[in-house]
Amino acid sequence: MPDLERSNGGGAAPPARCSTTAAVSFAAIMLTAAIAHAEPVTLNGITFSDELGGFRIIEGSGTGSADDPFVLVEEITDNGPAVLVIRGLTSEFGNPVRSNHFAGFALTKIAINATGQAWQEFSLELQEERGRDSDYHDGLSFGQDTIGERLFGSDRYTAAAGTDEPRDSVVFGGASVGPGQQVSLRVIVTDNSPREEFFLVQRRRLGVAELPGDEPDIGG
Repeated sequence: MPDLERSNGGGAAPPARCSTTAAVSFAAIMLTAAIAHAEPVTLNGITFSDELGGFRIIEGSGTGSADDPFVLVEEITDNGPAVLVIRGLTSEFGNPVRSNHFAGFALTKIAINATGQAWQEFSLELQEERGRDSDYHDGLSFGQDTIGERLFGSDRYTAAAGTDEPRDSVVFGGASVGPGQQVSLRVIVTDNSPREEFFLVQRRRLGVAELPGDEPDIGG
């Protein structure tokens, strides 16, 4: 960098330039961090946050009932797990889906593929504590023990399989969602021992869109 090497009457260059450059770099880093995730979205008392990164929430709507589910539009930018933080599901919130659980809501996720790879499968996993499987005893599930049919669905994937033990997850498959495309996923989230915060871990089974003959990788 010529300005740092140029002498000033035999002495070192003034430090002001270095300080200014550092300040600009720091501002750029902070701006990038601010853009990386959006403000949390609160709907009918439930707050959804993309604070852990890998995706961003674009908008949300709905009340959480079966007829008017929470709808989250998300842009997924990373191939690793995209972890949605959910807060506010308490016994006071109740259960607008009217399943046989203390608390719960219906959720539709519209995920936009902003990565460079196709999604062969899309899995959702509930965790009461980050990184720890949700088992039967914590009460959190995708409508486990629901009387009648569970509300799993998608506009693109043709199959959905739920697992209750040793973890709570739903895997959608049977189709491919390419870069720039979007997919909607419908589930119900219930809890018989509600707590203020829990996590929805989103993973995709990947295939390189440009090379469809390659063996797919596992994202996350």
